[in-house]
Formats: sequence, structure tokens, C-alpha cells
Amino acid sequence: MRPEPAVRPTTSPAAGTSALRYGFGTNGFANHRLEDALAVIAELGYQGVALTLDHQHLDPYAHHVATRVAALARRLDRLGLDVVVETGARYLLDPRRKHEPTLLSADGRDRRVGFLRRAVDIGAGLGAQAVSFWSGVGPAGLPPETAWERLVDGCAQVVEAAESAGVVLGFEPEPGMLVEDLAGYRRLCADLGDPAVFGLTLDIGHCRCLEPHPVAECVRLGADRLVNVQIDDMRRGTHEHLEFGQGEIDFPPVLAALADIGYDGLVAVELPRHSHDAPGVARRSLDFLHTHDPANHREEEPV
Repeated sequence: MRPEPAVRPTTSPAAGTSALRYGFGTNGFANHRLEDALAVIAELGYQGVALTLDHQHLDPYAHHVATRVAALARRLDRLGLDVVVETGARYLLDPRRKHEPTLLSADGRDRRVGFLRRAVDIGAGLGAQAVSFWSGVGPAGLPPETAWERLVDGCAQVVEAAESAGVVLGFEPEPGMLVEDLAGYRRLCADLGDPAVFGLTLDIGHCRCLEPHPVAECVRLGADRLVNVQIDDMRRGTHEHLEFGQGEIDFPPVLAALADIGYDGLVAVELPRHSHDAPGVARRSLDFLHTHDPANHREEEPV
């Protein structure tokens, strides 16, 4: 069965309520066992987790991975955590080259496609809200038209797998990659034929880093395809994921925009270089989001 289109309603939630559900990314808990990371995330009050498939957590190439996925699905259910599958592990496919091979590589491109197909299967087994991925960086000297052809071909294969599995994809524009902004995502979506399963992953920090529009406007521009949100602070022109309050983003308008468009997926904190203080960072992050979520400061309607 094909999933419903990756389209979100634009009605506002009722006054005094918030549609936003916060999660935390396991790539920010790289020094924890996965079971321990999930326990901490749930205990802090998060409602979901963005699970990066990687060797130290859920290794997609491990023996009996299907059994592990089934057990993990039960654990997530017991903890009350929804899940998004992330595929941005740095050295899972190549121990010497970060994020290689990509969908644009001359050699090894099939391995990236195969990994993403495995991620789709794992997402189906976990009941994931989305499986997120990106384009990658092309090899030096690769003609732009060849890079684009390879990207469209690879994405089409992943879309086919997602349609068969009933899984929604979230494609993430990533600074410095072939598709780095919303305009590039729209072009790719159109070249794929606007498949219903090909949704958008929006990293709030990336919007501040390079998009030409204000961050809250980026949320609205992507509203019709938005299936996954990563959230972090960032500065203009610098792709560095920062804790909240250390960058330049004004978060109340961003959170209000997410609520206003009726977004009901996870809003997951994305701090992949903060594992040294994971429990503290996760605690501070959720406190910040609750403090700056406009829904938590609306006055009650008069009786």
C-alpha cells in the first residue's frame, strides 16, 4: 500500500495547545549504548528519537538485524518514543572517507543505494515516521549534469523501495552538497515526478546558514512537503550545529510557524558533535524549546 502524500495541513492548532513533539538525535549520544540513550531521552521528556543507523547503535549490516529491529520497535513502544530513521553516519560505508560513497560517486554508488534501501526496510520495521537522507558531494571534476543524472537515478531507486515498503522519505538539503537548499529540493522533486513518498527534511540551522529567506519563512515554504524537522542553532554562512542560544536564530517565530502549518512530525534536536555531554545537552535543549515554544505562553481563553 502506498503511503499518503507527504503534505501537511495549514490549519492552526487550538489556542493553548502545541502540535509540536520534540525528539533528540542519537548521533548526539555516540558514547552511549543505544538502549541507554533511548532511556535517557525518554526520561527527560522527549516524545521521539531521530535514530542514525551506525555501527555503535543499530548497525544495518549486523547479523540478525531484523530480530534487532523487532526488539527495538517494542522498546520504543514501551518508552513512548516515536522514531525517524537518519542515514548520515560518517564512516559506516567507508572507514577512511567521511560520508562516502554517495549517490554521486563513480565507484560505490550502488552501495549507497543499497544502504538506503536497507534503511527503508528498517524504517518499515520500526514504524518510522520518515527515513531521511541527502544527496552527498560529487567527486572533484564531475560535470554538474552527470552529477544530477546520478542523483535522480539513485533517488528514483530509493523512492521505488519506499513505495513498496509503505515508507515516507525525507530528503534533506545539506550545505555544501549537490542539493543544499529548498530550491534544489523542489527541482529534484519535480525531476522525480513529484512522488508522494518524497517528502522534505528541513534542518532549521541550515535555513539560517544559507537560505535566502528568513528561517520561519523557510518553514512555510516547505510546509506542503514537510515530513521531518531537525533543529539546532547556527550562524549565517557557517555550517556548524550549535546549542540553542549560541547562534543567531530567533526560535519563537520558527516554532510558531511549525505549529501554524499544522506540522505534527518530530522536531528532533540535531547536535552530532555534542556526545561528550549528551544528557546535559539534551536536558538543556528540551528546557530551551519548552521555554521558547509560544504555545506554552498563550494566555488561557476567558471563561
